[in-house]
Amino acid sequence: MADHLPPVLLEACVVLGASSDKLSEVYQAFNNNGSTEHLLLEPEVLHVLAPPFVSRPPAESEAARSHGKGRRSFLRKKREHPPPAAATSIQADGSEDVGVPKDIDLMALPQLCFPGGLQVTNEEKDEQFHFLVFTDVFGNKTHGVVMQCYRPILEGTSVFKNGAGSFKFSKLFSAYGFCVISKYPYFTAIKDCLSCLLIQLRSCRLSDMEERVKEFAAKLALVPIPPPGQLHLKFTLCPLTIVLPSREDKDHPAIDLDLHLPFFCFRPQQLLQVLSCLLQEQRVVLFSADWARLTLVAESFLLFLQPLSWQQPYVPVLARGMLDFLMAPTAFLMGCHLSHFEEVATETDDLVLINIDNGSVSTSCSETLDLPEIPPAAADCFAQRCQTLQIHFDLYQCHHASCTDISEQRAQRRAWQHNLNLDIQRITLELIVNIFRDVSSHLNYEHRVFNSEEFLKTREPSEQLFYKQVLETHIFHFFLKDRLNRKMDNFARMELSTRSEMQRMKAMVEVPRRPTMQEIQARKKGSATGSNMSKRLGMSLPNLGDDQTISFQRNSTLPRIVMSDPAARTPLKPPQVFKLPDFPASLSFHSVQNYYSELIQLLGKAIFSVQKENSTLLARFYYLRGFINTLCWRRLDALGDFQNLYKTDTAIFPTQLVTWLVDSLHRDERQQADKRPELKRLILKVKTENEKLSVQPDDHVKKFELPRKHLHQEEFVRCVQECGIVKDVATIHRLFDALTNGQPKQVDPELFRVFYTFWKETEAEAQDFNLPSEVIDHLDNSECVYKLSSCVKTSLGVGKIAMTQKRLILLTVGRQGFLEITKFRDIQEVKIASASFLLVRIPSLHIKTSGRVEVFEANLKTETELWNLVVKEMWAGRKMADQHKDPQYMTEALTNVLLMDAVMGCLQTQRSIVAASKLAYFDKIIHEVPMLVPKTTSETLKHKINPSLDLAEPQTVHVLLYTPGQLTSDGSKSDMNPKLWVALSGGKVVVFDAASWSMRQDCVQVGASQLNCMLGLVQDQVWIGSQDSVIYIIDTHSMSCNKQLTEHRHEVTGLTVDPRDPHSSQQTYSCSCDGTILQWDTASLKVKRPLHLSCDRLSSIQIYDGTLWCCCGDCIVELKKSGTPQRRIALPDDVRSIPTSFSSFIIIPERGQLWTGCADSGELCLWHTNDHRHPYKRISLPDSSGVTCMIRVKDQIWVGCRGRSGTGGQCDGQLRSQVLVMDAESHTVAKELQAHSDSIQTLCSAEDRYVLSGSARRDGKIAIWKVE
Repeated sequence: MADHLPPVLLEACVVLGASSDKLSEVYQAFNNNGSTEHLLLEPEVLHVLAPPFVSRPPAESEAARSHGKGRRSFLRKKREHPPPAAATSIQADGSEDVGVPKDIDLMALPQLCFPGGLQVTNEEKDEQFHFLVFTDVFGNKTHGVVMQCYRPILEGTSVFKNGAGSFKFSKLFSAYGFCVISKYPYFTAIKDCLSCLLIQLRSCRLSDMEERVKEFAAKLALVPIPPPGQLHLKFTLCPLTIVLPSREDKDHPAIDLDLHLPFFCFRPQQLLQVLSCLLQEQRVVLFSADWARLTLVAESFLLFLQPLSWQQPYVPVLARGMLDFLMAPTAFLMGCHLSHFEEVATETDDLVLINIDNGSVSTSCSETLDLPEIPPAAADCFAQRCQTLQIHFDLYQCHHASCTDISEQRAQRRAWQHNLNLDIQRITLELIVNIFRDVSSHLNYEHRVFNSEEFLKTREPSEQLFYKQVLETHIFHFFLKDRLNRKMDNFARMELSTRSEMQRMKAMVEVPRRPTMQEIQARKKGSATGSNMSKRLGMSLPNLGDDQTISFQRNSTLPRIVMSDPAARTPLKPPQVFKLPDFPASLSFHSVQNYYSELIQLLGKAIFSVQKENSTLLARFYYLRGFINTLCWRRLDALGDFQNLYKTDTAIFPTQLVTWLVDSLHRDERQQADKRPELKRLILKVKTENEKLSVQPDDHVKKFELPRKHLHQEEFVRCVQECGIVKDVATIHRLFDALTNGQPKQVDPELFRVFYTFWKETEAEAQDFNLPSEVIDHLDNSECVYKLSSCVKTSLGVGKIAMTQKRLILLTVGRQGFLEITKFRDIQEVKIASASFLLVRIPSLHIKTSGRVEVFEANLKTETELWNLVVKEMWAGRKMADQHKDPQYMTEALTNVLLMDAVMGCLQTQRSIVAASKLAYFDKIIHEVPMLVPKTTSETLKHKINPSLDLAEPQTVHVLLYTPGQLTSDGSKSDMNPKLWVALSGGKVVVFDAASWSMRQDCVQVGASQLNCMLGLVQDQVWIGSQDSVIYIIDTHSMSCNKQLTEHRHEVTGLTVDPRDPHSSQQTYSCSCDGTILQWDTASLKVKRPLHLSCDRLSSIQIYDGTLWCCCGDCIVELKKSGTPQRRIALPDDVRSIPTSFSSFIIIPERGQLWTGCADSGELCLWHTNDHRHPYKRISLPDSSGVTCMIRVKDQIWVGCRGRSGTGGQCDGQLRSQVLVMDAESHTVAKELQAHSDSIQTLCSAEDRYVLSGSARRDGKIAIWKVE
């Protein structure tokens, strides 16, 4: 149980000092010579106190016996004259049968608590505090706060010896210490607690000291740790009120220290040097004359690195006898006393020496630091931010009235410190984001590959040494694991939110990267010295936009370093603080139980007060109450509280604790749980998950390496995806056919190496290609030069032909100029001809352009055939992109062209042009299968988007949901814009900004099963029904899915809300395939009323005029308010002969009409709602084999169909499906719209202005249609 329970504040309280024998010897020596110079004693562990401090009554303790081995309480009493080793043994002669909390090393603790040695003085000194951090072999940390005090040495007695010593005046004082050990870094809170203990010790008798310390430890053992989130705990320990701040989330430690202390000690430049050393995993030693500063500053530095986590040895305080640790050959972060500075600098090599007291950073070899620095752009941004920090509380407080109450003053100081810590964390996170912003562009998520070589090519030459060092570190390796796992942490959120508009648009389409005109122009301005500082953007993953309709302002700043606007950030609400009850007067078992009972009552009141207002806070109260119920052995109540976390915040669900609780239930408790449906569901869920095979998540990270053996097609696909050339599987298959042209179906590793090298060299050459300014001025900011010919003679003059994603241009020689040859959309004909030169016929390329009489001719000689393929492919891609309103066709054509170029470059054979022609996919398609888009489709289609852009293959679009903009948003423009939610296969949800149709959120993972339905609610929630019987709830502000409704037992198939009153919390319904219908109170997320409908399969529900209509397999059912069927509309008799079912329906109440469609019938049936025996009209749907979905928009019915095989045109063997627009008045087909090459899966309306259609995986795209 100890392993699973959230820990209490106190893990152990250890009392340390000199043994009574040593003190007696010192006392005698002092009486003999009267000198205490250089008198240091060996400290020992005197007592260890660990929870629990109370015993259960015998009858109740029997059940606890099996799990009480992990943590046992003891007050260890040494015998009179123990041997020295006994002081640190777990069980010594003459001691009680005791146990030590695991992970606490009593052997090293005395040295760490007295790092300068245990002193004996002839005067009483002030108390001193310092802080410790212990790290086990697994990287788990335990924290200690040490208070050193001085007590007079009395003859014949020790610090904790209840003997009758001499009471004459003593001139000797001995140090002793108290070390409170906690699993959590509550440095300030525990220091406050020890300060309260100090007051009691000063006023108590020596004989009472032991009882006071035990009482102190027992009280701290009653204090629970606050759950992650915005709920702090406070308690009173006379005379102070002490606050325990909560962690931000499970992955972050609690921050209970002053993060601005390093800013007092170091200038920004020195801070950057320290962070650079840590990022490069150097051997770093901190020095200070104050032991307390060492840990506080070291902890601050490590917090500044988040989300990167220090993986090397970490000992912030080294005692005098531990200096040999500094000889370790590995990287480390350690701290020692300033008095050892010269000794350490002289005796050791390659150490980074950081003097906290004077703010200097040097090495053991020189007074300066000769290490690669953090990239200057990120460093300058950080330095600017540091100037904005208000790190002086007195300046903040000078205009306020003086506080006359210490509690109020401490509260003001805490609030100021909390806000300052947030500002510092934001600044340091921004630094880390700016350093590692481009890492994600070089990751291949499918194969978990980081292409480090290509990443380094994108760095400036002056930065490369820094990144080379960092990329080899453990700290960066673990950071990569999180990125490859798509972890949505603060780094990912800031990186996403600070992307420029250019970066967002680049992420919309997939194409190999070349420098844009804007980047070339900025590079020219940045190269003031004339040296070649241009970075070689050998970008691996193709993700740059090409021909977007959005234009970018010329000369705008490049988004390499983005400074988030501090004024625009969302102000965080101050955290809630929950006060624990006063500690019990006595620490008997019943007193402690009464304390817990009072705490449970207070939590119950808190739950009631926030039940309908703040689900996040509510979750924290449930968590705390569940924990306290567990401590009180109220297992069923604890499970009930943890069950409520599904509806409030699953992010803090204590899986291990709940599993232990379920396993520990007695038979009678299990019987009681079976009578409570919510507990029965929870227990079943826990058992089911435990029975699943335990599969360890794949968290390896690979570096890309060229293959060493022959590649078959499957291996070739993996290798091409890993190196980042292209991700689309179909394109890679065509590349495989090209490289194996006429050969056995495998690619030689040497051929792959040549191909890869040619591809990368072509990318690198493009980075160093500089265009004249007059040429750049004629091109769009987003244009890139992708191919350049040799110098040739053309009909427009001599020069080089350059190809961008939009046009062909001629760069004339001599006086460099710009001539546009043609835009791809204006081409009418491309052919190969020959030009005569003397007696030789030279191959040439002829391009006929609309609007020009003369034909452009270029004597490309041996390049003619390749340029012929290239121009035709780009022309075909442009035509298809324009016809289908889908820019991805153009980017795919561009990828094909670059692959052709690389194939030609690496094969160098007579048949290389034949091999390259296999990649001319769009030119082939446009000639083999005419793909003219009907005029009606072209006029109605506005745009197409690809939600599977970041995936290797297209995914089925299962559900679409449009949510309008939030006018009451917090001020973020992206939050105010409307959104399009797209449910893909495997529980993936992609979010688009519906104002620009740019991808806003790559992926929100919602379970792992297929998603069937979505519903947007005004409470800033999106509900999603899944095949796994769970309704997942996404918070639209945080874009997190931390709530689940688990009341359904089978696949959730439908969600609906009454359109007449969408703001009502009482009119939301869900249904599952077994016929269960649940009415929800959306404010409390509780079931208001369950209903059940007997049917084969309930596939959807809708509300019309307050009446619930249900689509079942063989009928449409209208329910009364009581839930009983009012009318039932069955399948027509002639349709019953074929295996089909109702797939969708529409009610038009004002006309009294019901429109129905069947999955395997190419017609619509119209019914009178008052006469449901037979349909009064049937409408045949052209070229349709079934209806998949229907929606009503204005006075139209939009119908998604499944196409017939062999009709409607085929593309590469794929079916063409239609969206039909029906006129509700005339009952006729108003429009036949063709835009998908697979069946339509879902339709949704965007405020009746647009209709969006999503298709199955062979197409996988979303079409956006205009509504007239």
